[in-house]
Amino acid sequence: MALKVKAVEKLLKFTKDENDPGVYRYVMKAELYTSLTQAKVIKEAALRSGVSQGVMKACWDAAGEVIKAWATEGHSVALPGLGTMRFGLRSKAVENVNDVKSSLITSRRIIFTPSVDLKDELAGTAIQITCIDRNGKEVKRVTSTAGEVEDPENENQGGSSQSGGSQSGSQSGSGNSGGSGNSGNQGGSGDDGGGGFDMGSGE
Repeated sequence: MALKVKAVEKLLKFTKDENDPGVYRYVMKAELYTSLTQAKVIKEAALRSGVSQGVMKACWDAAGEVIKAWATEGHSVALPGLGTMRFGLRSKAVENVNDVKSSLITSRRIIFTPSVDLKDELAGTAIQITCIDRNGKEVKRVTSTAGEVEDPENENQGGSSQSGGSQSGSQSGSGNSGGSGNSGNQGGSGDDGGGGFDMGSGE
C-alpha cells in the first residue's frame, strides 16, 4: 500500500502587484482515497473484534464522550493504538502583564500526537508522487520508500523531509511564512515562525 501525492505546476505570486509575473512551482498535495464514514469504521471494527455492531457503536460513542470530556478539562487523553489528543491554543505575546486578556487568544486547537508505532508505520509507508505540468499533462512519477514523520510537539522548529526515492523539481515557496507582528508590544500569531506559540497543556 502506498500514499498518493500530486505535484501540480502552479503559478505563484508573492506580491499583490498586478504586474508581478509570478513564478511556476510544483506544489505537492496529498490525495485522499475516500472519506470513510463512522458507520463503515464501526462495521469493520466489529468484524475484526468479533462483537456485534451495536456493542461496537455503544463502545465507540462512550469512548468519544469520555475523550471529549477529559480533553476539554485539560487532560492529554490516550487514543487506543493511535496516540494522544489534547486541546491547545495560539495566542499573541505581550510584554506587560496588564495587557494579558482573553482577546489575545487567536485560535483554539486540537493537537494529536501519534504513537511511536503509528509514526513507524507511516515512516515506512511508500509515497507515490505524480507530477502534473501547467497544461495538465503527467510528466513524471517519483516513488519514495521511507521518510521522517513530523513531530507536532516540535512543529515550530521546522525540518526537511528525507526520502529513499529520487528527488526532482524546484522547491516551492508557497508555505505561509511568519507574518509581520502587530503594532505595539504584541507578537504575531502566524503558524510558521511568527510570534505565536502553543499553550496546550503538557503531558
